[in-house]
Amino acid sequence: MKLDILAFGAHPDDVELGCGGTLAKEIALGKKVGIIDLTRGELGTRGSVAIRNQEAAAAAKILGVAIRENLDMRDGFFVNDEAHQLKIIEMIRKYQPEIVICNAIDDRHIDHGKGSKLVSDACFLSGLMRIETEYQGTKQEAWRPKLVYHYIQWKNSTPDFVVDITGYNEKRIESILAYGSQFYNPNSDEPETPIATKNFMDSLNYRVQDFGRLIGTDYAEGFTVERHLGVNSLGDLI
Repeated sequence: MKLDILAFGAHPDDVELGCGGTLAKEIALGKKVGIIDLTRGELGTRGSVAIRNQEAAAAAKILGVAIRENLDMRDGFFVNDEAHQLKIIEMIRKYQPEIVICNAIDDRHIDHGKGSKLVSDACFLSGLMRIETEYQGTKQEAWRPKLVYHYIQWKNSTPDFVVDITGYNEKRIESILAYGSQFYNPNSDEPETPIATKNFMDSLNYRVQDFGRLIGTDYAEGFTVERHLGVNSLGDLI
């Protein structure tokens, strides 16, 4: 299956939190979208791997993505080396996305920055013909995505561009709340974490509202890039 967009997250729920509204919008516009989780979030303080698996499947169904896979890398301990890069390359060549979206370049959780660099490096390497990979016994063709974007996570970052998600924010929130084990619940007896507070729940809207305000819409999600964005003409910015 060829995808238009392939979104990567170091942990289940990264993609929903970072770009769930954008993915929901692109899917509604007819794009084929997939999600690849690098780990199962097994070091998370709350919930369990089994629960996170169920939550990730439910969130994927809410967004309407075509595929969701997990590469079973070690939460907290995966590294940007050849073995891990090859796992990403296999997925890129399998789905041949035009656009890849991945973690924030720099963030509070060390896996976010590591995952960002790992995926970005693999996107480049995937286009090199002399790197040979196989998937289920079949040799894969080289493929390099045209664009690599990074969503914004815990840290506030200045976006290079924002996407209007007005009309899709409710679905975004619904996909995030599918991870019920991870977020604020006044009746929970599990330990409190930075994302399991009422303050964090309130924050789910104010950032996208602020980005929306900047472009004159209700809601927007921000992204950063590693290279300059190009336009065909000045009219493309209007």
